[in-house]
Amino acid sequence: MRIVIQNRAGEPIYQQIIDQIQAAILSGELQPGTLLPSIRGLAKDLQISVITTTRAYHDLEQAGLVQNVQGKGTYVQPQDPALLREQTLRQVEAGLQAALDAAKIGQIPPATLHEMLDNLMAAGGEDHE
Repeated sequence: MRIVIQNRAGEPIYQQIIDQIQAAILSGELQPGTLLPSIRGLAKDLQISVITTTRAYHDLEQAGLVQNVQGKGTYVQPQDPALLREQTLRQVEAGLQAALDAAKIGQIPPATLHEMLDNLMAAGGEDHE
């Protein structure tokens, strides 16, 4: 797994790390039992503070996605498929709510929003029903 940090992302670096590791876990790219890079190693590779990587790993552990084993490292935890689906649905809902808020400000009608969503889904090449 490769983590890419964007300094102009407008999102804190620790959150970018969390999002990328979480996405890799949810997609199955990181399987249960996988050892993540050490906190210091990741900080060195990304050229960021150890405090930042510590925060990211702590938040991932609080979310139940990883477990820190003292002296051994941080491992991906087995995930409950129903819980993973619920987390994904919450993320999608938050994104849709942000889009609705922006559309309300821009006075974009619902029909246009539906069309935009259909176009984005078609451009993604995925079959969503």
